[in-house]
Parts: sequence; C-alpha cells; structure tokens
Amino acid sequence: MKKRIAILTGGGDCPGLNAVIRAVSKKAMFEYGMEVLGVEDGYEGLVENRFRKLENSHVSGILTLGGTILGTSNKADPYRWAVSKDGKTEDRSKEVFQNIQKMDIDCLVCVGGDGTLAVAQKLFNDGVPVVCVPKTIDNDLYGTDITFGFDSAVAVATEGIDRLHTTAQSHHRVMIIEVMGRNAGWIALYAGVAGGGDIILIPEIPYDLEKIVQKVEERGKTGKRFSIVVAAEGARPVGGKVVIKKIVKDSPEPVRLGGVSFILADQIEQKAGLETRAVVLGHLQRGGSPTAFDRVLATRLGTKAVDMIVRQEFGFMAGVRCNSLVSVPLAEVAKGSKSVPLDYPLIQSARAVGTCFGD
Repeated sequence: MKKRIAILTGGGDCPGLNAVIRAVSKKAMFEYGMEVLGVEDGYEGLVENRFRKLENSHVSGILTLGGTILGTSNKADPYRWAVSKDGKTEDRSKEVFQNIQKMDIDCLVCVGGDGTLAVAQKLFNDGVPVVCVPKTIDNDLYGTDITFGFDSAVAVATEGIDRLHTTAQSHHRVMIIEVMGRNAGWIALYAGVAGGGDIILIPEIPYDLEKIVQKVEERGKTGKRFSIVVAAEGARPVGGKVVIKKIVKDSPEPVRLGGVSFILADQIEQKAGLETRAVVLGHLQRGGSPTAFDRVLATRLGTKAVDMIVRQEFGFMAGVRCNSLVSVPLAEVAKGSKSVPLDYPLIQSARAVGTCFGD
C-alpha cells in the first residue's frame, strides 16, 4: 500500500525549516512513492485538522527561504491546549488521534525543538508513529551535536558584533550585544569568539560585575578605549537571577527572557565611567535565508528522517554525532536543555586569547 506521511513544524521559526520540508517531501515522493501532507501551524493544525497535500511543485524553490511554508505555533500543545489567556488548559489529544486516523497517516514527522519534541514523545507513547527532526537556533537539544538554525543565528550575531566594533571604537564606548539562547550559551559563545568579543557572558558561568568592570578598565589602560560585551539573554550574576522580559500565561513555555544587556549597560557606565550602549538582536537571529551549512544539515536530517520511516524507527529523532547521522530515542532528547560544558574546548580557546567570562 502507498504510505501517507504528514510533516509539521512547531515552536519558533528557524532558518532551514523549509529545507527540511523540501528534503522530507522530495525523498518520500521520489524514492518511495509516498504521499506527503503538510500540517498547517504545527500542533495547532493537527488539533484543528488543517492538512494540505504537498506536491513537488510546492516544495521546489524553497531551499533558500527562511521561515516555514507550513506556518508554526509556539503555544499549541494538544495535551495542554490553552482555553483562556489566564493559563487554563484542556486536553485535546483525542482529536489529534482522530484526525490522524481520518487522514490515514502512517507516520507523523515533527520538526522542532525541545517543546515540540516533548509533545511528539507523548504522541508516540499514546500510539502515534512519530519520527522527529531537531530544530533550534539555541543548539540546546540533547541527542545531537548540532541543530540546524544554529549556524545561521551565529552568522547573524557575528555580523552584528562586527558592525558594533566600528561604532564602539569611534566613540570609545562599551557596546553590549544581547543574543538569544534561552538558558544555554551556545550562540553567545560561538558568536562572541567569532566576532572577537572582549567579554562573553553565558548562563553556564554566572558573572561578577566587578570582574567585567576590571576587564574594561584594563583595556583602557593599554590604549583600548572601547570594549565589546556579548551577553546571552540567560546570563545572570553570581547569586542572582535571570532577567525576565515577560510571562506569557497561555504558552507551554511562559517565561520570556530578555533585558540583561540594559541592566548591565547602566551598571558598567556607573562603575567604569564609560558611555555604554546595549543592542538586543532579538528575532533578527531567527529570520532570513539559512547559511550554506544549515541548508546542507537540514537536507541531511530530512532525508535521514525518511529512511527512519521506511525502517519503522518510530519514537526516534534524526541527530548528528561526530558528523555522522544517528537515530536518537526521544526519551533521551527529553532529558532537558543541553548546556555548554564548563570544560568545553571553545571556552578554553577563548580564555587563551584573553576573553573574559566575567568570572
């Protein structure tokens, strides 16, 4: 019998999503003669029965496009479906099972980060054949060395740092650039090193304000009257807490981080006596065309997912380990957020060239 699969993209948007949709669809159609359905707006479309058939013409020419042609939602969770903005939820997973049976779907391909994959694991445990592809600019998923979208986000952040260098140097200022990453410092670390950041602040290493000020002053004494600080949105002081921008009660992940750069800017300006400015890159890191690396990685992971479907490796995620593609149990992926290890080689390399981590 001809297999019919469905693919959805959940959580935040990310460069490379369309490349995965293209890879899964084309390989499924061309090599195995499968029928491919697209689920609109992630799990929201799965609950509301919004499917559309994907033809080759729909997925051609989308490799370089940012975003996702299927749409996405970072609030929809069939098991905790928001019914009001004050946080009340209800379980609508039964509707998902009914819709999957109605559409005669043999496998559901879920492309997303930890939230999307956590729901996918629940669906699998309840009997839905699921195969997953890891997506997040934060690179914080267990089970894979790297996720597509990360390289693109680092490229944008690095360009931002490069541009801040010239204005910081011209005006003799301290410039703080705040990048995404939630509670993991991967983007800040890689972009900070690539952009020559003088100070890199990541959640894994709580910072001491005095050490930051000391670094800025030391640079001034050697004739360098400017400094670049790269701060992860989840950076926090020793003994302190992260800065929360807002709480979204009707979201499975209600806490939104942001604003640590503005607090730091005021503190550094007062203590060091240097004009300090803060720039928050925000969603610029999510948008635009994926890098060549992410296009290739997304294509590799997408085609790997189809092979997993054929082998009936349900309940697994396609991942990367030591540059080889592997199948990873969703139970392993659900361990939590993958942080930057304190002995990570890039941290050691950064320290070796004089980078301060605020400790």
